[in-house]
Amino acid sequence: MAILTTINNVPLFSTPAEAINYGNNNGLVGYHTHVYNGATGYMAGATHGQAASSGQGSSTSNSTNTPSSGGGGSY
Repeated sequence: MAILTTINNVPLFSTPAEAINYGNNNGLVGYHTHVYNGATGYMAGATHGQAASSGQGSSTSNSTNTPSSGGGGSY
């Protein structure tokens, strides 16, 4: 698995399949996108809120990440 970074301690993957696989193992359905260093990354969960509240994340934000406004969810 290629993890690009983490946002709120939730991994951001380079492919949708990796995000879906992670989600299947952590009780999350679907995925959403963020833009990190100019590349689209994929995170488990239909929204960022779902991913962050799954018990995998925390409420701390990493200001070096730039979330996208599309992809089925918002940051």
